[in-house]
Amino acid sequence: MWKSGFKWMFLIIGTTIGAGYASGRELWEFFGHGSGLAIMLFVIFFSVSCYVIMSISYHKQSTEYRPVLQVIVGDKISPIYDVMIFLYLYTTTVVMMSGSGAAGQAFNLPYWVGIVFIVVMLVLLFFRDISGLLSFNQVILPILIIGLLYVLFTFTFDQRLHLFSHWHEQFNWTAAFPFTALNVLPLIAVLGAVGNKMTSKKEIWIASLGSGVILGVVTYVYNNSLIQISEQILLYEIPLFAILSNYPFYMVIFMTILLWFAIFTTAASGVLGLTTRLTGYFKLPFWLLVLVILATMIPLTTLGFSTLISILYPLYGLLNLYVLTRLLLYPLWVKRDK
Repeated sequence: MWKSGFKWMFLIIGTTIGAGYASGRELWEFFGHGSGLAIMLFVIFFSVSCYVIMSISYHKQSTEYRPVLQVIVGDKISPIYDVMIFLYLYTTTVVMMSGSGAAGQAFNLPYWVGIVFIVVMLVLLFFRDISGLLSFNQVILPILIIGLLYVLFTFTFDQRLHLFSHWHEQFNWTAAFPFTALNVLPLIAVLGAVGNKMTSKKEIWIASLGSGVILGVVTYVYNNSLIQISEQILLYEIPLFAILSNYPFYMVIFMTILLWFAIFTTAASGVLGLTTRLTGYFKLPFWLLVLVILATMIPLTTLGFSTLISILYPLYGLLNLYVLTRLLLYPLWVKRDK
């Protein structure tokens, strides 16, 4: 039970902590000043949404997201959201690839080297089908979370910051809705693909609550640090590097590597959702279909990392508010339908 619960918990976290989140760019687009209550609401909304999605996936024993999506939004508009999810997974995977290129530049490597590297690693990962991704997440994500929290708390103590100094400012509480909506849509795709591998409701509770609390703590501490360097963020493609600007170079290298792993796990989750959706149409090995999908994305990575984040993420967050509403009110409308 606990082992399976942690396995799904890390899958959820790996889907959420990508290039935008781990770099701080996504958090700054939604939160910033006056967002403590918004982050608390996000924890509640996110945990409830994960529980509902996983419960439906478990009940349906699904192998791809369409059966889960039909239950959540209904048969009539599920084709519209099917297209939206596909486009979301596609474009955000492009964002992850762009993030890999940006991370490579921190080592003075050409932008395209980071992109080619992540493509090769993703193809190798899926040689073992879905099990390769699950095994990878259980190893790398604890290191990623601990490393990120270590840097953030080190910055907090070095700068003598108070975690609750801005708690009286709560004017941005509504940001919880689009931010949660943005992050639950890929979870429908990813968790919908593994419903047939879930064995009990207890592991669903562990995964949904654990992922919500961990992401909430990281988000709050991260946002508190970003507030202190708000004037410098405009100068950095990746805000995390603004936090690290006064630290030794080895710490920058360490966090760049962890950032790349965050990018990689989310890209892998996106590719999983896309590939499981398309396997019924193409009689290709799983890894080869992954390669074909990634090859079509490479030209789009020239748009740049921060540009893609600033345009796409808020737009998707608003469009997905209906899905979030359906998830949060799931017990009510299921009871009504019955």
